Amino acid sequence: MEIESEWLNLLGELHGKSVAPIGMLPPSAFGSRDDSTEDNTTWQTISEWLGKRERASVVYVALGNELNLSKEEVSELALGLELSGLPFFWALRKRDDSPGLPAGFEERVKGRGLVWTGWVPQLRILHHESVGAFFTHCGYSSIVGAFYFGRPLIMLPFYIDQGLIARIYTEKKVGIEIPRSEQDGWYTSQSVAETIRLVMVEEEGRIYRKKAKEMKVVFADNDLQH
Repeated sequence: MEIESEWLNLLGELHGKSVAPIGMLPPSAFGSRDDSTEDNTTWQTISEWLGKRERASVVYVALGNELNLSKEEVSELALGLELSGLPFFWALRKRDDSPGLPAGFEERVKGRGLVWTGWVPQLRILHHESVGAFFTHCGYSSIVGAFYFGRPLIMLPFYIDQGLIARIYTEKKVGIEIPRSEQDGWYTSQSVAETIRLVMVEEEGRIYRKKAKEMKVVFADNDLQH
Protein backbone atom coordinates (compact mmCIF):
# COMPACT_ATOMS: atom_id res chain seq x y z
CA MET A 1 0.00 0.00 0.00
CA GLU A 2 2.92 2.36 0.66
CA ILE A 3 3.94 2.12 -3.00
CA GLU A 4 0.84 1.30 -5.10
CA SER A 5 -2.19 2.27 -3.04
CA GLU A 6 -4.00 4.02 -5.91
CA TRP A 7 -3.78 0.95 -8.15
CA LEU A 8 -4.66 -1.52 -5.41
CA ASN A 9 -7.67 0.58 -4.48
CA LEU A 10 -8.71 0.78 -8.14
CA LEU A 11 -8.45 -2.99 -8.42
CA GLY A 12 -10.75 -3.34 -5.41
CA GLU A 13 -13.28 -0.95 -6.94
CA LEU A 14 -13.29 -2.74 -10.29
CA HIS A 15 -13.89 -6.15 -8.72
CA GLY A 16 -15.97 -5.06 -5.75
CA LYS A 17 -13.62 -6.85 -3.37
CA SER A 18 -11.07 -5.89 -0.74
CA VAL A 19 -7.47 -6.20 -1.94
CA ALA A 20 -4.77 -7.29 0.51
CA PRO A 21 -1.20 -7.02 -0.85
CA ILE A 22 1.11 -9.68 0.57
CA GLY A 23 4.38 -7.75 0.35
CA MET A 24 7.13 -6.94 -2.15
CA LEU A 25 9.20 -10.06 -1.37
CA PRO A 26 12.45 -8.05 -1.21
CA PRO A 27 15.81 -9.83 -1.57
CA SER A 28 16.87 -11.34 1.73
CA ALA A 29 20.38 -12.31 0.66
CA PHE A 30 22.82 -11.80 -2.18
CA GLY A 31 21.85 -15.08 -3.81
CA SER A 32 22.95 -18.72 -3.74
CA ARG A 33 25.27 -18.38 -6.73
CA ASP A 34 27.46 -15.92 -4.89
CA ASP A 35 28.97 -18.63 -2.70
CA SER A 36 30.67 -20.61 -5.48
CA THR A 37 34.41 -20.20 -6.02
CA GLU A 38 33.96 -19.11 -9.65
CA ASP A 39 31.37 -16.49 -8.84
CA ASN A 40 33.29 -15.20 -5.84
CA THR A 41 36.24 -14.68 -8.19
CA THR A 42 33.94 -12.79 -10.56
CA TRP A 43 32.74 -10.57 -7.74
CA GLN A 44 36.28 -9.91 -6.51
CA THR A 45 37.25 -8.66 -9.96
CA ILE A 46 34.16 -6.46 -10.27
CA SER A 47 34.49 -5.23 -6.69
CA GLU A 48 38.08 -4.18 -7.26
CA TRP A 49 37.04 -2.16 -10.31
CA LEU A 50 34.12 -0.51 -8.50
CA GLY A 51 36.30 0.17 -5.48
CA LYS A 52 38.51 2.48 -7.55
CA ARG A 53 35.56 4.78 -8.33
CA GLU A 54 34.18 7.59 -6.20
CA ARG A 55 31.08 7.13 -4.11
CA ALA A 56 27.80 7.22 -6.12
CA SER A 57 29.69 7.97 -9.34
CA VAL A 58 29.05 4.79 -11.39
CA VAL A 59 26.05 4.05 -13.60
CA TYR A 60 25.18 0.34 -13.42
CA VAL A 61 23.65 -0.75 -16.75
CA ALA A 62 21.72 -4.02 -17.05
CA LEU A 63 18.83 -4.68 -19.41
CA GLY A 64 17.94 -8.22 -18.32
CA ASN A 65 18.64 -11.66 -19.72
CA GLU A 66 15.88 -11.89 -22.33
CA LEU A 67 16.37 -8.68 -24.30
CA ASN A 68 18.35 -8.97 -27.53
CA LEU A 69 19.20 -5.49 -28.77
CA SER A 70 19.70 -4.69 -32.43
CA LYS A 71 23.02 -3.37 -33.72
CA GLU A 72 21.58 0.16 -33.87
CA GLU A 73 20.19 -0.04 -30.31
CA VAL A 74 23.49 -1.27 -28.92
CA SER A 75 25.37 1.44 -30.80
CA GLU A 76 23.17 4.31 -29.57
CA LEU A 77 23.35 3.03 -25.98
CA ALA A 78 27.12 2.60 -26.09
CA LEU A 79 27.71 6.02 -27.64
CA GLY A 80 25.34 7.56 -25.09
CA LEU A 81 27.33 6.07 -22.22
CA GLU A 82 30.51 7.40 -23.82
CA LEU A 83 28.99 10.83 -24.37
CA SER A 84 27.80 11.09 -20.76
CA GLY A 85 31.39 11.31 -19.56
CA LEU A 86 30.53 9.32 -16.42
CA PRO A 87 31.90 6.00 -15.12
CA PHE A 88 29.73 2.99 -15.99
CA PHE A 89 29.57 -0.76 -15.50
CA TRP A 90 27.60 -2.42 -18.31
CA ALA A 91 26.38 -5.98 -17.80
CA LEU A 92 25.83 -6.85 -21.47
CA ARG A 93 24.31 -10.25 -22.12
CA LYS A 94 26.14 -11.84 -25.05
CA ARG A 95 24.63 -14.39 -27.42
CA ASP A 96 26.00 -16.01 -30.55
CA ASP A 97 24.04 -13.59 -32.72
CA SER A 98 24.55 -10.50 -30.53
CA PRO A 99 25.78 -7.39 -32.38
CA GLY A 100 29.20 -6.05 -31.52
CA LEU A 101 30.00 -2.75 -29.87
CA PRO A 102 30.86 0.32 -31.99
CA ALA A 103 34.38 0.29 -33.38
CA GLY A 104 36.90 1.63 -30.88
CA PHE A 105 34.30 2.09 -28.13
CA GLU A 106 35.97 -0.01 -25.43
CA GLU A 107 39.34 1.58 -26.10
CA ARG A 108 37.89 5.10 -25.88
CA VAL A 109 36.17 4.45 -22.54
CA LYS A 110 38.97 2.32 -21.07
CA GLY A 111 39.51 3.17 -17.43
CA ARG A 112 36.14 4.90 -17.16
CA GLY A 113 33.72 2.23 -18.33
CA LEU A 114 33.66 -1.56 -18.20
CA VAL A 115 31.58 -3.91 -20.36
CA TRP A 116 31.05 -7.30 -18.71
CA THR A 117 29.62 -10.06 -20.92
CA GLY A 118 29.21 -12.85 -18.37
CA TRP A 119 27.01 -13.39 -15.32
CA VAL A 120 27.18 -10.67 -12.66
CA PRO A 121 26.04 -10.59 -9.01
CA GLN A 122 23.49 -7.81 -9.51
CA LEU A 123 22.51 -7.29 -5.88
CA ARG A 124 26.11 -6.99 -4.79
CA ILE A 125 26.75 -4.43 -7.50
CA LEU A 126 23.68 -2.39 -6.54
CA HIS A 127 24.80 -2.52 -2.91
CA HIS A 128 28.27 -1.15 -3.70
CA GLU A 129 28.75 2.43 -2.53
CA SER A 130 30.28 3.55 -5.84
CA VAL A 131 27.01 2.87 -7.73
CA GLY A 132 24.92 6.02 -8.09
CA ALA A 133 22.07 4.91 -10.37
CA PHE A 134 20.61 1.86 -12.11
CA PHE A 135 20.08 1.97 -15.89
CA THR A 136 17.35 -0.63 -16.31
CA HIS A 137 14.77 -2.12 -18.70
CA CYS A 138 12.24 -1.96 -15.83
CA GLY A 139 11.82 -5.64 -15.09
CA TYR A 140 10.12 -5.61 -11.71
CA SER A 141 12.72 -7.72 -9.90
CA SER A 142 15.31 -5.17 -11.03
CA ILE A 143 13.11 -2.34 -9.72
CA VAL A 144 12.83 -4.04 -6.32
CA GLY A 145 16.61 -4.55 -6.17
CA ALA A 146 17.26 -0.91 -7.05
CA PHE A 147 14.96 0.46 -4.34
CA TYR A 148 16.18 -2.04 -1.77
CA PHE A 149 19.47 -0.14 -1.96
CA GLY A 150 17.98 3.29 -2.70
CA ARG A 151 19.28 3.66 -6.27
CA PRO A 152 17.50 6.07 -8.65
CA LEU A 153 16.42 4.74 -12.04
CA ILE A 154 17.40 5.53 -15.61
CA MET A 155 14.67 3.69 -17.48
CA LEU A 156 14.69 2.21 -20.98
CA PRO A 157 11.64 -0.09 -21.26
CA PHE A 158 11.10 -2.31 -24.32
CA TYR A 159 8.08 -4.61 -23.99
CA ILE A 160 5.34 -6.31 -21.94
CA ASP A 161 4.78 -4.40 -18.66
CA GLN A 162 8.04 -2.43 -18.74
CA GLY A 163 6.54 0.73 -20.25
CA LEU A 164 3.77 0.85 -17.65
CA ILE A 165 6.28 0.33 -14.83
CA ALA A 166 8.46 3.14 -16.22
CA ARG A 167 5.49 5.53 -16.34
CA ILE A 168 4.51 4.75 -12.75
CA TYR A 169 7.99 5.33 -11.34
CA THR A 170 8.52 8.42 -13.46
CA GLU A 171 5.36 9.84 -11.82
CA LYS A 172 6.82 8.98 -8.42
CA LYS A 173 10.00 10.89 -9.36
CA VAL A 174 12.38 8.10 -8.40
CA GLY A 175 13.88 8.08 -11.88
CA ILE A 176 13.23 9.13 -15.44
CA GLU A 177 12.57 7.38 -18.72
CA ILE A 178 14.92 8.00 -21.64
CA PRO A 179 12.95 9.99 -24.26
CA ARG A 180 12.04 8.26 -27.51
CA SER A 181 10.86 9.70 -30.80
CA GLU A 182 7.06 9.88 -30.99
CA GLN A 183 7.28 8.93 -34.67
CA ASP A 184 9.27 5.71 -34.52
CA GLY A 185 10.02 5.03 -30.84
CA TRP A 186 13.74 5.51 -31.42
CA TYR A 187 16.17 6.70 -28.76
CA THR A 188 19.48 8.42 -29.49
CA SER A 189 22.91 8.56 -27.91
CA GLN A 190 22.21 12.19 -27.06
CA SER A 191 18.99 11.36 -25.17
CA VAL A 192 20.80 8.53 -23.35
CA ALA A 193 23.67 10.80 -22.28
CA GLU A 194 21.43 13.67 -21.20
CA THR A 195 19.19 11.40 -19.10
CA ILE A 196 22.16 9.74 -17.40
CA ARG A 197 23.68 13.08 -16.46
CA LEU A 198 20.34 14.41 -15.24
CA VAL A 199 19.81 11.53 -12.82
CA MET A 200 23.43 11.21 -11.73
CA VAL A 201 24.90 14.67 -11.33
CA GLU A 202 22.70 17.59 -12.32
CA GLU A 203 20.93 19.74 -9.75
CA GLU A 204 17.59 19.23 -11.50
CA GLY A 205 17.95 15.50 -10.91
CA ARG A 206 18.47 15.80 -7.16
CA ILE A 207 14.77 14.96 -6.65
CA TYR A 208 15.27 11.50 -8.22
CA ARG A 209 18.21 10.72 -5.96
CA LYS A 210 16.28 11.92 -2.90
CA LYS A 211 13.06 10.04 -3.72
CA ALA A 212 14.93 6.80 -4.44
CA LYS A 213 16.50 6.90 -0.99
CA GLU A 214 13.01 7.38 0.46
CA MET A 215 11.90 4.21 -1.35
CA LYS A 216 14.58 2.28 0.52
CA VAL A 217 12.74 3.00 3.78
CA VAL A 218 9.84 0.85 2.51
CA PHE A 219 11.54 -1.72 0.28
CA ALA A 220 14.32 -2.60 2.73
CA ASP A 221 12.04 -2.78 5.79
CA ASN A 222 11.89 -6.54 6.24
CA ASP A 223 9.58 -6.28 9.27
CA LEU A 224 7.07 -4.34 7.17
CA GLN A 225 7.26 -6.86 4.33
CA HIS A 226 6.86 -9.86 6.64
